[in-house]
Amino acid sequence: MPILQNFTTDEIAALTTATIASLPLTEVAALTSVQAPALTTAQVQAFTSAQIPALTTAAVAAMTTAGIQALTTGQVAALTASQVVALTTAQVAAIETADVVALTTAQVAALTTGQVAALTTAQVAAIETADVKALTTGQVASLTTAQVAVLTTAQVAAIETADIKALTTAQAAALTTAQVAALITAQVAALETDDVKALTTAQVAALTTAQVAALTTAQIAALDTADVAAMTTAQVAALTTAQVPALTTAQVTALTTAQVAAMEAADVMALTTAQIATLTTAQLAAMTTAQVAAIETADVKALTTAQVAALTTAQIAALTTAQVAALETADVAALTTAQVVALTTGQVAALTTAQVAALTTAQVAAMETADVAALTTAQIPALTTAGVAALTTAQAAAIETADVRALTTAQVAAMTTAQVAALTTAQVAAMEAADVTALTTAQVAALTTAQVAAMTSAQVAALDTADIAAMTTAQVVALTTA
Repeated sequence: MPILQNFTTDEIAALTTATIASLPLTEVAALTSVQAPALTTAQVQAFTSAQIPALTTAAVAAMTTAGIQALTTGQVAALTASQVVALTTAQVAAIETADVVALTTAQVAALTTGQVAALTTAQVAAIETADVKALTTGQVASLTTAQVAVLTTAQVAAIETADIKALTTAQAAALTTAQVAALITAQVAALETDDVKALTTAQVAALTTAQVAALTTAQIAALDTADVAAMTTAQVAALTTAQVPALTTAQVTALTTAQVAAMEAADVMALTTAQIATLTTAQLAAMTTAQVAAIETADVKALTTAQVAALTTAQIAALTTAQVAALETADVAALTTAQVVALTTGQVAALTTAQVAALTTAQVAAMETADVAALTTAQIPALTTAGVAALTTAQAAAIETADVRALTTAQVAAMTTAQVAALTTAQVAAMEAADVTALTTAQVAALTTAQVAAMTSAQVAALDTADIAAMTTAQVVALTTA
């Protein structure tokens, strides 16, 4: 029968440290929960690491916080998992930070959620990274926001991805920017969408480009518009082609012009039609020529007239011929004269007949002579009579002879006398006989003697008697000479 169990608390307190250290394990195990609080800090420290595991869980739980605080690192390391679980929250909070460092992964894993929550911030910061890694999902979830905020970056990086997934929105929001930046990509991808939504703009801005690229599409869609707007240009550039389509239209609109300009061309190509349609005119104007050229033709078709009008002349010139052909007729009609001038000959040749017909007189008059020359025989007949009449004399003279032949009688009849007089002899000779017949007396009278001389016999035969009667003596002479 153990002798110590019959000792009073005063007798226990009177034991020397030498006596304590020499107690057999059976005597140590006999200490009761009534006797344990009587142990002085010196007596507690006298226990050997071999004696510590012999203490009953009741005796351990009954020790004073001062007694627990007096435990050496060796003694703390000797505590069994059962003894650790038996500690009160007050006792847990009393453990020296150096002793917390000495806890084994098994001991840390044995802590109850209540004990974990009772740890001081200093104790939490002292936990070994291997021990942090050993924390259960329940233990991680029990950490207070104050405890979360004091974790070292190494500790944060050591948390299991499954445990990261278990973080509450309050815990996620409590992470410092340094801690956020320390998360490994697997941890970032493990965050719940609610946790991502709870991140502050400062936390989002702290994400590395690798972390941004690791976000899931669901996480991307969960970001607040304010968080999206707070992203650095490097972060925006790091978005993948899979992530970009996940942005909500509200998020796209929230992007700054600098962010839009930072997007990869491949990411611009990945934008959905709905996303393109929500871009502001300022955002569109901020795009690089490479980005504009990367927009899908279906998305170009979805552009509003206001968006098209906002494109710079450099952006207009960067459009592919397929993109130009995809523009709505209303968008073509909304182009400024400066934008029309910026069109390349290749782009002009790519215009559909419907687009050509949509050109305003001001736009037609603004076209460069090279662009007029680039119009195809299919496009020329699509010009409205008002459009034809709006051509400058230089533009009229630039029309290919094949295109002149393609002019309709109505278009020829709409030409001004100045335009007629500006036609080259080759152009005049290319006119259809029916178109010559459609010439007005004023137009015929405007023909130069060189033009008259260039007319074919079929064209001369097609002239109305009224037109011949309107010819000047010089024209007749030229005709006779011809």
